[in-house]
Amino acid sequence: MTKSHGEGASLLEYPASQGRAGDLFQLLRDGKARTRAELAGSTGLARSTVASRIEALMLSGLVGPAGEATSSGGRPPSRFAFNPSSRVVLAVDVGASHVIVAVTDLGGKILAEQRLAREVSDGPETVLDQVVAQGRKLLAAAGRKAGDLAGVGIGLPGPVEHDTGKPVKPPIMPGWDGFDVVGYVQQSLRVPVLVDNDVNIMALGERTAHWPEHGNFFFVKVATGIGSGIISSGELQRGANGTAGDLGHVQLARGADVQCACGNYGCLEALASGPAIARALREQGLDAAKGSDVLRLASDGNLQAIQALRQAGRDIGEVLATVVNLLNPSVIVVGGSIGVSGEHLVAGIREVVYRRSQPLATSHLRIAVSIAGDQAAILGASRMVTQYVLSPAVIEATLAGTAAAG
Repeated sequence: MTKSHGEGASLLEYPASQGRAGDLFQLLRDGKARTRAELAGSTGLARSTVASRIEALMLSGLVGPAGEATSSGGRPPSRFAFNPSSRVVLAVDVGASHVIVAVTDLGGKILAEQRLAREVSDGPETVLDQVVAQGRKLLAAAGRKAGDLAGVGIGLPGPVEHDTGKPVKPPIMPGWDGFDVVGYVQQSLRVPVLVDNDVNIMALGERTAHWPEHGNFFFVKVATGIGSGIISSGELQRGANGTAGDLGHVQLARGADVQCACGNYGCLEALASGPAIARALREQGLDAAKGSDVLRLASDGNLQAIQALRQAGRDIGEVLATVVNLLNPSVIVVGGSIGVSGEHLVAGIREVVYRRSQPLATSHLRIAVSIAGDQAAILGASRMVTQYVLSPAVIEATLAGTAAAG
């Protein structure tokens, strides 16, 4: 398991002294077509060096021809661009009671996708065997071979030690604690495998697809549990042990006598998650066994359900007001099965955040419902893999392997 890398370098960040093809490739990751002369001018490299690097990248398939530039006299110069269809990624979202498997290209475009009913409590071997089997079917459905697979990205509904990809004491994942997810999947698919907490990859996916201009971005998942993904200065923040963003276990005074599944009292998750809202409605005599029942009741206009969602939003907003003062994000996106329910929950969040946060911190703050919806985790899992496999060092290794095979 290797940590994923950041965004492609900008022109000003290009390490011209190195002159490696992997570094040159970072300039092309934006998809913009360029000529050899433009690349030489941007990097300060000799045209002959650029030409040899471009040739190597074209042999790998990562870069392809992109027409001709306008001629200023003589033969028009050829242009080159990133070819995202050269390889594919297997992106996986494992939830408490579902598994979504998708094949994407290196640009994050979903080529084939399948949603499966599967309890994470069935255990790692059962779940991952199904992931591998479905992944192979989807590769075939997308018209791709196993050799086209660049890597596998997996999101899990619990804490993950990012350096190893191993779950760490996940509360709803019996049998997964310390399981070698990477090693197990690589027995069947011999490519890089990256694993992270599902909320982290949802943050990556949502931001990449819909908010790329916002480097300070905060994603909140409200579903069976509550968690968050933090992107600061364009980089996903995991913390010292991978537990950054554990929003659901921040204590609220209102819930001092409410016990959480973690054993503590007053956790946000014990007050504002789907099961918690359903429990509060049952205590009022309503038929609400789970979060989806809450949403059904609210959709039918039930005032108690609407008020319960609004109060859950206020509770979440109380915690987010502190987040806004500490991290100063420009966007907070609310997702998850309860989060995407829309106006009532988000209205409660806005009510408290804008009242309790410092005016300067909220002067340009947007609080929005997830646009990516249930595809956020898939998009993020794909992004996690491409950040790694398209990094300069891995590109260099890929080109060395292509040259050796040739």
